[in-house]
Amino acid sequence: MKLIDRLKSPTPKFFKILRNVGLGLAAAGSVIVAAPIAIPTIIVTIGGYLIVAGSVATAISQTVTENETIKQN
Repeated sequence: MKLIDRLKSPTPKFFKILRNVGLGLAAAGSVIVAAPIAIPTIIVTIGGYLIVAGSVATAISQTVTENETIKQN
């Protein structure tokens, strides 16, 4: 299966939820990193990690597809 076909195919419910959680983590990290006030460096670092973790979780959960052969059994 090619990547484009995989991205267009249906995603299982659990991974849809995981994708949304990943988007939330990335958004929260972006807010922390782009805060207009001076915040400690450790919090900005944590925000960067949240962005990376959320982006990876979103990308991986989007590429998961349902396997038709397992569904039939």
